[in-house]
Amino acid sequence: MEPGRLEAGCDEAGRGPLAGPVYAAAVILPQDFHHPLLNDSKQMSRKARETLRPIIEAEALAWAVVAVEAEEIDRINILKASITGMHRAVKSLKIKPDFLLIDGNRFIPLEGYQYRTVVHGDATYASIAAASVLAKTWRDERMCQLARQYPEYGWDHNAGYPTPEHIEAIKRYGYTPEHRKSFHPKELEPTLF
Repeated sequence: MEPGRLEAGCDEAGRGPLAGPVYAAAVILPQDFHHPLLNDSKQMSRKARETLRPIIEAEALAWAVVAVEAEEIDRINILKASITGMHRAVKSLKIKPDFLLIDGNRFIPLEGYQYRTVVHGDATYASIAAASVLAKTWRDERMCQLARQYPEYGWDHNAGYPTPEHIEAIKRYGYTPEHRKSFHPKELEPTLF
C-alpha cells in the first residue's frame, strides 16, 4: 500500500460454479489495518471467513459487494461478468479510491480509475484479501438461501460447483433458472438445456 493513497482491493467469487451468481467486492482498508486471520479466502476456513466479514465491514473505510446473476453471465460470459461486477462494486463505494488493485491478470479499464492487476493478489494485498472474503461470504450466504428453494442440488455445501452430487442432481432433476447455460462439464452433454 502506498502511503497516503486510497487503494481499493477488488476480487470476485464464483467464476467456476454451474449455478448461482458471481459476486464481486471492492474494499478500501485503513492504512494500518491488520488481522491475523486475513488471507486469500480460498485458503481460509469458512469459520475464519465468517469471523472476518463483520470486522472488515465495520473497519473498512468503504466496501461494496455486487452480484451478477446467471442470466447476465450467460449473456456476456463469465470473465466479463466478473469484471462488470468489479466495476459496479467500485462505483458503489461511498469513497472514490485513488487506485484499484485487481486480483488476477485480466481487467477492463474503468474510466477515471488507475489500476494494477496482481496475480495471487489476494495473498499479497490485505485489501484484495478483504474483498475476497466479502465476495465469498456474501456468495455462500446467497447459495444457502437458494438451496432452500432448490434443496436437491446441495448448494448449501457445494455452492453450485460441479461436484459429483450436483452433477447427479442435474441429471436427475434437470436445470433450474439459477443454472448457467453457457458452460457445463462434459458428463452433462446429453442433458443440455
